[in-house]
Amino acid sequence: MKILMVCKGNICRSPLAEGVLRELSTNNGLDWELDSAAIKAFHIGKAPDSRAIYTAEKHHIDISDHKCRLLTIEDFENFDIIYAMSQDILDFMQEMAPKNRHHKLKLLMSEVDPSISQDIPDPFHGEEKDFDYAYDLIVLACEKIIEKHIKDQ
Repeated sequence: MKILMVCKGNICRSPLAEGVLRELSTNNGLDWELDSAAIKAFHIGKAPDSRAIYTAEKHHIDISDHKCRLLTIEDFENFDIIYAMSQDILDFMQEMAPKNRHHKLKLLMSEVDPSISQDIPDPFHGEEKDFDYAYDLIVLACEKIIEKHIKDQ
C-alpha cells in the first residue's frame, strides 16, 4: 500500500500524519510506503516546523529527517490513496488530479466518520495545544485506517 498525506505547506499536519501512520503500520507488521507533500511551495526542502517535530517526539515518533516537497502529477499515479488534511486541500487536489484518479483522493478525517466533512485544523499560526489537537485527530484517523485494513484482509 502506498499512501500520501497532503497539507498546505508540508511542515505541520502532513508530516505528522505520515509519521503517525508509519509508526502504526510498522507496529502492525504492514510494509506500507508512506510520504507527505505540500500544495504550496512555501517550504520546499525544509524540515518540519519545530513544534510539529516536538509534538511527534512527545509520542516517540521522529519526523525530523522529513524534507518538505511539492505534490506532483506523478503522485496521482504512484500512490494508492492520497489523504488531504482539510477540505480546501482536497478541493485543490481534485482540480489538479487527472479525472481517472479522483477515486484515490480522500479527506483524512473521513476515515473516522464518512458522513461528516471534518478538517484537521492547521496549527501553524497556533500554539503547542493546537499541535496537540491536530496530532490527536491524526491519530484517531490513522488508527481507523489500520483497523479497516486489518479487518479487510
